[in-house]
Amino acid sequence: MKFTNRATAISPFLAMAYGEKATALLENGHDVIRLNLGEPDFGAPKPVIEAMKSSLDAPHYPYTSALGTPELRAAIANFYHQKHKIDIEPSRIVVTAGASAALLLASAALVEPGDNVILGDPSYPCNRRFLNAFGADVSLVPTVSEHNFQLTANDVEKHWSQNTKGVLIATPANPTGTAIDAAELLAIGQLCKQRNGFLIVDEIYLDLLLNNEDNSDINAATTVLKNAQLQDTVIVINSFSKYFGMTGWRLGWCVVPAEMTAIVERLAQNLFICPSTLSQKAALACFTPEALAQCEENRQTLSKRASLVFSALTTMGLPVDANPDGAFYAYINIQITGLTAIEFCDKLLEKYHVALTPGNDFGEHNADNYVRLSFATNESDLIKGLERLARFVAECSAAE
Repeated sequence: MKFTNRATAISPFLAMAYGEKATALLENGHDVIRLNLGEPDFGAPKPVIEAMKSSLDAPHYPYTSALGTPELRAAIANFYHQKHKIDIEPSRIVVTAGASAALLLASAALVEPGDNVILGDPSYPCNRRFLNAFGADVSLVPTVSEHNFQLTANDVEKHWSQNTKGVLIATPANPTGTAIDAAELLAIGQLCKQRNGFLIVDEIYLDLLLNNEDNSDINAATTVLKNAQLQDTVIVINSFSKYFGMTGWRLGWCVVPAEMTAIVERLAQNLFICPSTLSQKAALACFTPEALAQCEENRQTLSKRASLVFSALTTMGLPVDANPDGAFYAYINIQITGLTAIEFCDKLLEKYHVALTPGNDFGEHNADNYVRLSFATNESDLIKGLERLARFVAECSAAE
């Protein structure tokens, strides 16, 4: 049996690979602290759980529209109106089987083999894998901490080539948690539009802003959809996994230009038929006052954890080169230890049973110098993990 080049060339998703190593240690009786995955520990809001239980009384769960139920699409549109003060037509909203399915549909609709797409380095690895799967030539453009590890319009213009089709940006981003400046994002969007290209913006962490002095700028909380002049060229990806804590429910959405809806619908019909009917029914409860209040409480909890993490890292002497605006990640510079990211994560897991993710998962530029820590876990495990990390860093310093 001969497998395709796309299948054999794809590299492992290291965040998951270190999760599997952690599981093996757990099965051998070790106390392992998992700080490698971006999975909120608080789970779905209580009203969503109750809605799911109520839905189970029904005997039949038919397919919905490939675009999602009209009720959920309208609820998402209303969420944009209430939270972000912007009016989006429900007809432009496509409910998907997670943000991953949204990006897959966008890639299928927009990318031909040989098309170039520009992404920043570091960035979430699966984003470029979807593009690669449809034949895209992905350019990973090195970014710097002075620009929040985000692309600039100058970066995009410099790396735009004859076969460039568009740009993909995440804000706030994984693994850094940093947001792009709204004016810079608009400039990139305008550049894409002028060159008849697309701009995909991953906003799955947009509503998980952290409360700290460094992200007081309202720009960090702005959806790109507020830019009316980009409405016909921008695609926004979002998800119920992060802000609403519904990772395993596999439900997300995208907002697409009006002319793209019919294209995406045909693709979704053939590739997925429809998103989960049960998940869609339950997700309607996300937008109740009780559920939204719970989500905001969870966001405050993450902000407190962030303070705990960054205080501990400062004490250890491990720098975070760009403070995050949102999400639940610390992208840590480990150069002072003298170890590569893989060595650091391997030794930390082997000796102290703490799982982190090496920077090699997120790009190529300076990847060996960084590791990602997720503070999406409970506080007691987080404190224990940080204590172990501190002992490991001290051990590395003593060995120099």
